[in-house]
Amino acid sequence: MSAVTRAAVEAALRQYTDPYLEQDPVSAGCVERIEVSGDQVEVALCLGYAAAQFHPGWAQTLQAGLEQLAGVTSARVTLRTEVLAHKAQAQIPVMANVKNIIAVASGKGGVGKSTTAANLALALAREGARVGILDADIYGPSQGIMFGIAEGTRPQVREQKWFVPIKAHGVEVMSMAFLTDDNTPMVWRGPMVSGALLQLITQTAWDNLDYLVIDMPPGTGDIQLTLSQKVPVAGSVVVTTPQDLALLDARKGVEMFRKVNIPVLGVVENMAVHVCSNCGHAEHLFGEGGGEKLAAQYGVELLASLPLAMAIREQADSGRPTVVAEPESLIAMTYQQLARQVGARIVRQAAQAPQMPTITVSDD
Repeated sequence: MSAVTRAAVEAALRQYTDPYLEQDPVSAGCVERIEVSGDQVEVALCLGYAAAQFHPGWAQTLQAGLEQLAGVTSARVTLRTEVLAHKAQAQIPVMANVKNIIAVASGKGGVGKSTTAANLALALAREGARVGILDADIYGPSQGIMFGIAEGTRPQVREQKWFVPIKAHGVEVMSMAFLTDDNTPMVWRGPMVSGALLQLITQTAWDNLDYLVIDMPPGTGDIQLTLSQKVPVAGSVVVTTPQDLALLDARKGVEMFRKVNIPVLGVVENMAVHVCSNCGHAEHLFGEGGGEKLAAQYGVELLASLPLAMAIREQADSGRPTVVAEPESLIAMTYQQLARQVGARIVRQAAQAPQMPTITVSDD
């Protein structure tokens, strides 16, 4: 019987592609340790993105592959995750207590952006990450409701300087709604809004987060520009519906992030199809294939396509979004896939982040 070699083990691992990194474990740099003891092989892998739900199946797949090697009678594969800090804009320092910032944006309102942001944050937490969410939609904050935080709840203040985020469903939550009266509209001009956003991000005592999800206001205005110039954003997710008008505005969102050198990790299509609860008939109420067209046009991925389902709305309104309310449902599994895709794409794009251009204003 021929002796098992490290090269043979690596060659076997190269036959399998991580579906999120889109590389084999060796090429992706995930292999931490390979030990060969006679006919027994032990491999330790480290993934750079949160994927606790993915670990068992991936380990089993790789283990089965290794046990097919000549001379191997048993193999053991262990996985762990270590999320590192990444950012897009080279001249902006990484935040000391937040490793990766994910902006969830839309070109227009009413496309399910806040619901997507809430479920993305919860899914990342379920994948084993330390997660926070910032409600930057200052004119219409809704994350407090979605996370079931009682009206009138106020964050504690530490050392007369730091807001302590409110924890709900394992996620740290901060919103302007926690600092104001829910029934009073925010009648602020752009600079005031931008200043409030920066204060919320930098003066919140985030507890060593792997990911901070920012629920952006719709559009491409002051807050989006402030975010790109002052905050180290690792990547953005653009939310749309298949409707032509929504896609037109979503294109503007993609273009905006590209101009300020924030990677667009991909597109999420909401309300893609409605399935009648009585007869099971599927109908594309807002059009069909719009998310795929947008993704193809800009060379980005369609990260998820979600149905128009009453349960998604009801669960978010009740303070228990789908990932928490029905964690084993097909919709929740779609959000889990989205979370792993987003985390992996941050890892893949981190080394390719371009330099941000210098913007000058002249009188010409």
